Amino acid sequence: MDVLEIARWQFGITTVYHFLMVPLTIGLGLLVAVMHTMWVRTGKAEWLRMTRFWGRIYLINFVLGVATGLVQEFQFGLAWSSYSRFVGDVFGSVLALEALLAFFLESTFLGLWIFGWGRIPKKLHLAALWAAVVGSIISAYFIIAANSWMQHPVGVVLDTSSGEPRARQVDFLAVLTNNTALAAFSHAIVASLMVAGGLLVGIGLWHLRKRSLAGRPTTEVDHQVWRRSVRVGGYVSLAAFMLVALTGDWQGKLMFQQQPLKMSSAEALCTTEAPASFSIFALSKLGSNECDDVRSFTVPYVLSFLANGDFSSPVPGVNDLQEQYSEAYGATYPDDPSFGDKAGEPIDYTPVLAVTYWGFRLMIGMGAVSAGVAAYALWATRRGRVPTSRIGVYGSLLAVGAPFVGNAAGWIFTEMGRQPFVVYPNPDVPRADQVYFFTAQAVSPGISATEVWTSLISLAVLYGVLAVVEFGLIVRFARQGVTDGDTTPTPGIGGGSTHRDDDDPPPRADDDASDDVLQFAY
Repeated sequence: MDVLEIARWQFGITTVYHFLMVPLTIGLGLLVAVMHTMWVRTGKAEWLRMTRFWGRIYLINFVLGVATGLVQEFQFGLAWSSYSRFVGDVFGSVLALEALLAFFLESTFLGLWIFGWGRIPKKLHLAALWAAVVGSIISAYFIIAANSWMQHPVGVVLDTSSGEPRARQVDFLAVLTNNTALAAFSHAIVASLMVAGGLLVGIGLWHLRKRSLAGRPTTEVDHQVWRRSVRVGGYVSLAAFMLVALTGDWQGKLMFQQQPLKMSSAEALCTTEAPASFSIFALSKLGSNECDDVRSFTVPYVLSFLANGDFSSPVPGVNDLQEQYSEAYGATYPDDPSFGDKAGEPIDYTPVLAVTYWGFRLMIGMGAVSAGVAAYALWATRRGRVPTSRIGVYGSLLAVGAPFVGNAAGWIFTEMGRQPFVVYPNPDVPRADQVYFFTAQAVSPGISATEVWTSLISLAVLYGVLAVVEFGLIVRFARQGVTDGDTTPTPGIGGGSTHRDDDDPPPRADDDASDDVLQFAY
């Protein structure tokens, strides 16, 4: 493999691994904040115990997510310095705000939440958690705004005054209000809720079945912790699935306008069709990226609706778009040293069809699996029932991974579908004024394959170790369930004093955990 391909593998591996943690942090953070709010409002023991249990999982994931996210910054300078110089004027402002306003907001207030049990008033303590969660969401928006600019660059002009091209930002607000960013952000947030909902369902059902087989009474507070977790997770997953479909439809229509070749590749549509059919399943020659080698089984009219909201619009095919892009942006890469080994070679504007086609379907399929499990969980726990089916419960536990896979597949499809561009040309801008950048010219000049291989192997090993650590910790705490530290008043961290607000609800007879000092058992 050449330097470009190794660098792309490195970035893909580390970014996808990091992104597995992002949706859980966002989605579970929101649900834990709601649980904490319900405890403050009602004083019910089950809400407190849910907050503390799911809060552990949230914090484990948050810490590992921060550790893996830091590597992304180093990669820009190590393997993608040409890209960093090109996008620096745009990314500098967006990522600076992400660090100053969002990251520090979430990390500071999350610290207050962790160490503030019993030390600060309950409502102020709750506000700290909400501030941290909102900070995570703001952070996600800035990151998605930067990524969406790569998909649909706005608010910039091409500047070549320094001798090399770069995107000079002229309208920061346009970057933040990019319609691609708005659609991608809404889609990512509701997809994050599917991830968190699936986790609540899987672990909750496992504990309910375990308690039932052990003969534990359903009147215990712990039973209500797991039952309520399953019910909350089920409803959240189903609602999020419907919202994912709506926001995904919005994204699909924008993709048709902004990156038609990505849509055609997702359907392995070779020639222009009007009306266009949606592919259910496709077969092709192993290893071939030729569209004509694909045989699809389709449903008529559906793709036209997904692309443009009607059942008759034409959808251009891969072969036709390849010719159009070759005419507009060149049939070969410029014979320039900045393109490295790719200089003067033919440009294939068609993404890897196997990745775009099956990535798109894997994303949809895993979302459907998650929604199906949520429906099963709600049905199995209706009217106080306790599920005992080994297949159903363990199937639901395995299905916890479905929305993670769906999220990862969606990002892979999004990123690989815009190749060979790392910054995709905006079709709304006249050709002479378009800002775009080929992936082939984005890699650092002078870097060797050995250097990138070294960093790739090192990071893969490091991330593998971190994956084992995170998975082991989450499994450990998930199996352990609610602990005594979640239910019994204890001295504050370091022996702090208790604190009680005048408007706190009175202690309940069934609430072993009063409003006194409580601490997480980390």
